[in-house]
Amino acid sequence: MRESFNATRAALVCGVAVALVSLTGAVFPPGLWYEQLNQPAGTPPDIAFPIAWTLLYIAMAVAAWRVWRAAGIGRALALFVAQLLLNALWMPVAFGAHALVWALIVIVALWLVLAATLAAFWRIDRLAGMLLVPYLAWVSYAVYLNAGLLFLN
Repeated sequence: MRESFNATRAALVCGVAVALVSLTGAVFPPGLWYEQLNQPAGTPPDIAFPIAWTLLYIAMAVAAWRVWRAAGIGRALALFVAQLLLNALWMPVAFGAHALVWALIVIVALWLVLAATLAAFWRIDRLAGMLLVPYLAWVSYAVYLNAGLLFLN
């Protein structure tokens, strides 16, 4: 019974943490400013972002939950929290402050911390690591988009 409670608590904490980060997209939407920017080649349609991020956030929460269950709270989850904070920071910097240089610095830092998180998760639970691979791929793409916005505008 105790293990079931701990698993439920871990799932709840992981889900709520990721959901809170996802709210930055609602608080800091791209808006008219973003729409008026010259977009880099390969920019997806606006509808792609909420679909992709919803799937990625679910995978992130499940990955964190698996690592918590397998190894408890430690270095891997600390890295996960660090990348979550960088993820949450990007929207207000890019879309709130319209600071594309700083946004690029944030997203490159996110990429680096996320790569370290993925490696740490992989060592603990391969499936958890694999669940972060699409997220790393998407953030890699987002680095390109951010850099493209910066250099085209």
